Amino acid sequence: MRQRLLAISLLAVLAGCSSHQDDHAAPAPAAPAAASTAAKEPPPASTDADLVKQHMGDYATVRLTADLSAFDEKQKQMIALLVQAADVTNSLYWQQSWGDKNALMQRISDEDTRRYAEINYGPWDRLNNDEPFVAGVGPRPPGVQFYPADMTKDEFEKSDLKDKTSLYTVIRRDASGALVSVPFHEAYKTDLEKAAGLLRQAAELSSDKDFARYLKLRADALLSDDYRPSDFAWMAMKKNPVDIVIGPIETYEDQLFGYKASYESYVLVKDQAWSAKLSRFVKYLPELQRELPVDAKYKAEKPGSDADLNAYFAVYYAGDANVGAKTIAINLPNDEEVQLKKGTRRLQLENVMQAKFDKIMLPIAKELIADDQQSHLTFDAFFENTMFHEVAHGLGIKQTLTGKGMVRGALKDQASSFEEGKADILGLYMVSKLAEKGELDKAKLMDNYVTFLAGILRSVRFGASDAHAKANMVRFNFFKQQGAFTRDATTGRYRVDFDKMTAAMNALSSKLLTIQGDGDYDAAKQLTDSMGSVDAELAGDLKRLSTAKIPVDISFEQGLDVLGVAAPAAK
Repeated sequence: MRQRLLAISLLAVLAGCSSHQDDHAAPAPAAPAAASTAAKEPPPASTDADLVKQHMGDYATVRLTADLSAFDEKQKQMIALLVQAADVTNSLYWQQSWGDKNALMQRISDEDTRRYAEINYGPWDRLNNDEPFVAGVGPRPPGVQFYPADMTKDEFEKSDLKDKTSLYTVIRRDASGALVSVPFHEAYKTDLEKAAGLLRQAAELSSDKDFARYLKLRADALLSDDYRPSDFAWMAMKKNPVDIVIGPIETYEDQLFGYKASYESYVLVKDQAWSAKLSRFVKYLPELQRELPVDAKYKAEKPGSDADLNAYFAVYYAGDANVGAKTIAINLPNDEEVQLKKGTRRLQLENVMQAKFDKIMLPIAKELIADDQQSHLTFDAFFENTMFHEVAHGLGIKQTLTGKGMVRGALKDQASSFEEGKADILGLYMVSKLAEKGELDKAKLMDNYVTFLAGILRSVRFGASDAHAKANMVRFNFFKQQGAFTRDATTGRYRVDFDKMTAAMNALSSKLLTIQGDGDYDAAKQLTDSMGSVDAELAGDLKRLSTAKIPVDISFEQGLDVLGVAAPAAK
């Protein structure tokens, strides 16, 4: 999983991750059917360009770079190859989220709208409830290009297709109209061969044997859809100064079932000093699991002991990682078998985190947090809350206790939002427990609580389609019911009640862990439906952020030119 710190849409009450053709081996997916549409909020603009101008300010521009002076020319060539491999996942993600990118761009006449389509990987505004911003484009299909546009849920569930729920298959129709499943490595063969070749070239330049082994295994995985060996190899790496996350990883894009993974990439440079400071926290995972505020049967699993924490400077985002709101921390692999045996790696993307804190979090707090609690909003608390969110993915339960298989499969389309909600709330729980154990400064715990609330208020500005967004809104409403914070009716500012927030944190932790352990889809959906909406009062408060022109998220200036690294000679 990854931490985007996203948010749910304000719906009608609030105004407002290169260019390639679809040239893979399988038949190209059809573009979504056209339909006349207009944005609901703000009022319809006269042209696509006018509408885009209303929302381009939703993004603050951040330059993605890092100090590469410690790397020799051979290592810099390796980094350049990794960036090129990552760039291929832009093409792959376009195919999954929209279809033929060139066909869409040919329908757009102005440069601003083209740029906005690049940011959104299609014609739907990811930070504005997936509203279309290109004339003649209909609503975003929940299954995007993973399933035929005319396929119903009932037809899919009644089919006996092999691997139909696999993360790594697309569903198509054959010549007779019957559903068929196509493995990713066949559907996207041309691009995958290109990415795999670049990873293998990079492996030849790596002085770290474990990293070179991972790159070769990951290249193999792209061409076979068998990612487990490379996941284990990725877990075994400890000293590599450069890293790449690449492949079909998260299932957020599939809003029909939550089964299909999307391609994405990150290229990262390790912050050795910060990483050394973080390593001591991992040893507490088994103890924290035993102390979770839930019945014993829901915490019987033992988290992997080979997990680690590291800080990185992100230098390139691509594909699903780069769409809409941007990830600030990563917890991988998602494979439950790997997690149970080895744990996970938690990667904190500190330069991106700092940018969001400075450009978005602080301005929001000045607008919505009580004056006398604003001093509790700190980057250290933001970093800790985010870091322990990722660590908390390793806590709780992966296998249901009711014979329904893995939690991810049992909760279907609710799985991602529940996992993100669990990680958010257990991250705060971990901060509290580690403060009690003397590993964090207990006197500064209020910083974590106030920063946590400010993070929710930041997060509830984004699109309703995001898993983190749904989790944030459920948590906001649950905390509100429990009195974890109050709102001054005169100023519209929010104030944390420390003791009540602690109690609410434990109560929500228990509820989420129980639903996951039971694999109770109906209970999960009922909680999201009943507590996942924005009321008029909150909508009005958040409108003040738009009026104050506070960005919603960030977009990147990135690439080899930004890094000052030359492209390797073609082979």
